[in-house]
Amino acid sequence: MPEDTSEDTSQVASEVASEVAAQVASQVASQVTDHGGGVWGIKVPIPDNPLGHTLVHVLDTDRGPVLVDTGWDDPASWHSLVGGLAALGIAVADVHGVVITHHHPDHHGLSGRVREASGAWIAMHAADTEVVLRTRSAEPGVWFDYIGAKLAAAGAPEEHLAPLRAARAAGRMRTLPGLRAAVPDREIVPAELLPLAGRRLRAIWTPGHTPGHVCLHLEERHPANLPGNGRLFSGDHLLPGISPHIGLYEAPEDAHATDPLGDYLDSLERIGRLGPAEVLPAHQHPFTDAAGRVRELLRHHEERLTGLWGLLAEPLTPWGLAERMEWNRPWEEIPYGSRTIAVSEAEAHLRRLVKQGRAEAVPGSDPVAYRAL
Repeated sequence: MPEDTSEDTSQVASEVASEVAAQVASQVASQVTDHGGGVWGIKVPIPDNPLGHTLVHVLDTDRGPVLVDTGWDDPASWHSLVGGLAALGIAVADVHGVVITHHHPDHHGLSGRVREASGAWIAMHAADTEVVLRTRSAEPGVWFDYIGAKLAAAGAPEEHLAPLRAARAAGRMRTLPGLRAAVPDREIVPAELLPLAGRRLRAIWTPGHTPGHVCLHLEERHPANLPGNGRLFSGDHLLPGISPHIGLYEAPEDAHATDPLGDYLDSLERIGRLGPAEVLPAHQHPFTDAAGRVRELLRHHEERLTGLWGLLAEPLTPWGLAERMEWNRPWEEIPYGSRTIAVSEAEAHLRRLVKQGRAEAVPGSDPVAYRAL
């Protein structure tokens, strides 16, 4: 008679299942970092983005866990967030609140799903809540028309404008991120402590990357007794190896010319004076010496402004300036969508140079060109 191997097969299958489960558990655990003192970080992936992931932070409070940011609204991102919380012994339903550093989808994207699963409140600065409300309520095509007009005024060539017109005509504008973003139900008030039971978390308004970006200062002694003033959840404002994108952020109907780069530089100096012992950013990794990193970024932007001022020896449109600016790759290799973002950043730098009296718009130029003074 043939040998009965059913028991052996069952045992092998069980061992394989256990090994797979252990590998999954190990993989999830590797996405979670214990920062001590009731603070953890969870790596939540950003689909098709070189940043790789958003660092969602979990803060233990006497009323339950509170999240600082949530990650991109994507099934894989949701799975990572839920898995990371589970590795900490936390169910999504246990989440008490969500504090959002700024409205971008890699930070605010999953907030709605967290609230649906838990009933958690969502807090955001009023200036970014206004952006969320405006985006959700915009008539189809308004944003495409606005961006198209802005790019044309900035000197964008026809080959860049044509795809925008085609997308608008095809009705593809409703696929843009942020159109279904959750509306916050609490306001983060700058300089005030957030109402978190048993914790001291103070909001610091740091506009620049967005109009309502906030950093969050945990006013508690560092668990490893590092010298400095508590810990800082810095969102995208202060990152260890990246200078965050600073572009224009006024509304389509807003006639006021904002100065986002000026806002950012002022905000940087404010954070530099704070002197936190450790910074917990939303990307890359934690770091110390916030003041040193602030000095590096201030120096970087001053050098860049000086370099752009030199380029304006000949009049240039914002598009022409963006083509000549130094990026992380040649202009010819920058993807279509990133070029739009790059032009916005060029315009933010032009606004700063104009405000400093180092450049001016050339009278009568169409599209508008700028020259050095």
